[in-house]
Amino acid sequence: MPTQASDYLQPLLSFAAAHIPKAKHKGTPLYMLCTAGMRLLSNSQQAAILEDLVTDVPLDFDFLFSPSHAEVISGKQEGVYAWIGINFVLGHFDHADDEEDATVEVETGSENQPAISRRRTVGIMDMGGASLQIAYEVPGAITFSSPQEEEAGKGVLAEFNLGCDVERTQHVYRVYVTTFLGFGGNMARQRYKDQLVNSTLTKNRFLSTQTGLSMDKPYLDPCLPVGMSDTVIRDNRTLYLRGQGDWTRCQEAVRPFLGLHNGTMSTRGVYQAPINFSNSEFYGFSEFYYCMEDVLRIGGQYKSEKYSQAAKDYCATKWSTLKQRLDSQLFSQQADISRLKYQCFKSAWMYKVLHSGFRFPVDYLSLKTAQLVFDKEVQWTLGAILFKTRFLPLRDLQQETLRQNHPSWLRPSFVYNHHLFSLCILVVILAILLYILRLRRIHQRELRQAEVLDLLWAEEGEALLP
Repeated sequence: MPTQASDYLQPLLSFAAAHIPKAKHKGTPLYMLCTAGMRLLSNSQQAAILEDLVTDVPLDFDFLFSPSHAEVISGKQEGVYAWIGINFVLGHFDHADDEEDATVEVETGSENQPAISRRRTVGIMDMGGASLQIAYEVPGAITFSSPQEEEAGKGVLAEFNLGCDVERTQHVYRVYVTTFLGFGGNMARQRYKDQLVNSTLTKNRFLSTQTGLSMDKPYLDPCLPVGMSDTVIRDNRTLYLRGQGDWTRCQEAVRPFLGLHNGTMSTRGVYQAPINFSNSEFYGFSEFYYCMEDVLRIGGQYKSEKYSQAAKDYCATKWSTLKQRLDSQLFSQQADISRLKYQCFKSAWMYKVLHSGFRFPVDYLSLKTAQLVFDKEVQWTLGAILFKTRFLPLRDLQQETLRQNHPSWLRPSFVYNHHLFSLCILVVILAILLYILRLRRIHQRELRQAEVLDLLWAEEGEALLP
């Protein structure tokens, strides 16, 4: 129920309230940013939930919270926040300290302002179960080949200022970010199995074969480990599969599901901004890391030749042997039976996404797969709070600078007010004394003038006497 949204968040907000000093609550901004789950709801349902949050949360909490702080963010925003988060953790928004720091020339887009040199940022790739996402900085100006491409490019390019004020254009970043729904590891496997069912049943109907319709005549799946049995059930029909473990053929089998169109992924022909592979660095998260680490145990720096050989060897290993290795705890603690079953497919899918979909060269050595960065999990929420509050540090810094430049005499206190009051009284008294002294001097001057006039009149009178 939309009216229960605030109740659902009550424990989380209570936890925050208990750990933030009460005196700081009114100055602590609270943001509620909703992601994919909310995007699946209708506009009216979204509005009802947000209205409940905006209405009820301020009744129980004194955080700095306004209607503009509660919103449903797009996948594009989520990707930008994730990109900000990891680059902040890695320190790539700092100024370059020495000549060894990798830098990049950034075109500002203004004729009056030349290109600037700053520390190179890293790109990110994240493959979940349902979707795939990529985000990276585009430092150079982009030339579109057609109005259609330009229109598509505007939808996947985000330009924003991370400076402490809008005038600091040297901190403007242009980031390409897009999400491919259905390109996650699990959804890709689901689409692959659906295609197997459709093609096998169609072939059986036209060729009168029974391949895949019984355990005795299973369909030989190149993307399952050797000897492994699996089934796919669709519309009360069962397709029987037997693993062939051929990683090369598996790559060929998954390639059509990239939906390549004009050299880019998906039938919509999503525009992909150019990448300078000679001066770039990427981090791969989620499935990129799981594919390399959970069973292959080669997570970290990606080397296509090493990865290909490890994946090929895994696919060609008998299913019974793989299960024995799992029981002997020879894989990582995160590996389970499901990972073993679909590792062959997912390793091929990841490889084709990287090299055919995103067109990374096979000799690219600047990709690192990771689950943690500096032993911490980097989430998009970190980037979101950094972006939302990017102006706040400057305001606090200005206030602190003011206090440092004008120390004790500008700080209000009882002693300060007492001295100020005494000073005012002293000034008033001095003014009164000066005024009285001035009146006395004027009075004395007038008396002297009167005496002089009396003397003159007396002398004139004496002169007039016969």
